[in-house]
Amino acid sequence: MTPVLYSFRRCPYAMRARLALAVSNCEVELREIALRNKPQAFLDVSKSATVPCLVTAETVIDESLDIMFWSLKWDDPEGWLKMPEAGLAWIERADGPFKSALDRTKYANRYEGVDPSAQRDQASDFLADLDAQIDLWMFGRPTLADFAILPFVRQFAFIDKVWFDTQPWPDLQGWLERFLVSQRFLGMMQKYPQWHKGDEPILFPSGEPPS
Repeated sequence: MTPVLYSFRRCPYAMRARLALAVSNCEVELREIALRNKPQAFLDVSKSATVPCLVTAETVIDESLDIMFWSLKWDDPEGWLKMPEAGLAWIERADGPFKSALDRTKYANRYEGVDPSAQRDQASDFLADLDAQIDLWMFGRPTLADFAILPFVRQFAFIDKVWFDTQPWPDLQGWLERFLVSQRFLGMMQKYPQWHKGDEPILFPSGEPPS
């Protein structure tokens, strides 16, 4: 069977799963869902009820980073998995303390007693360290770490893009901007109709080469 990917276009976790599937050219049936009206077919397979969720003939993969590893082990033409061990530590920092501070900056009203300014400062500490790590890419060439982290930096940047652009992070800002204008990002962010049971399958990726 063709693997099925349940996705939501703007979710950064789903973004990074689609990025890895696109670079590996691992074809899936893409099912774009609405998070406020999740279809029963999705709830039946996703234990976490969150996107992304990849359903294969053998298993269900409910974590975005695991989907990245699964697709890149299938084919890794650009060598994303050939990164230093430090790359995994960067991803852990991004997925842990940085994402926590990001959420408490962007959605402060969801967290009782949270100071969004203090949370933005915590996120900024991570981004300052990341800026110092980047020389075009985090490790000199594209790796898993870059594309696992970029969607979350994008999410943070657009909380207040004017403020973000004034920060002293030139390498980080250039890294993000190159990503945002790349064919890889634009192709991965193509809009698809909301999936309903019985719809004709939509295959992803489109097959267009990245820039």
